Amino acid sequence: MSDQITIAKVGVKAPEFSTQAYHHDEIINVSLSDYIGKWVVLFFYPADFTFV
Repeated sequence: MSDQITIAKVGVKAPEFSTQAYHHDEIINVSLSDYIGKWVVLFFYPADFTFV
């Protein structure tokens, strides 16, 4: 089995995904489809608020 890396590109639709996010002092479930028709900026920073 080989792993493939998908690189984000401007103007190319991002693949659907779901994940958990910290929002207003709680963990919520979000998916890309929640934001259809809206501009979305994804930012990943795995240091602060990392649960151990």
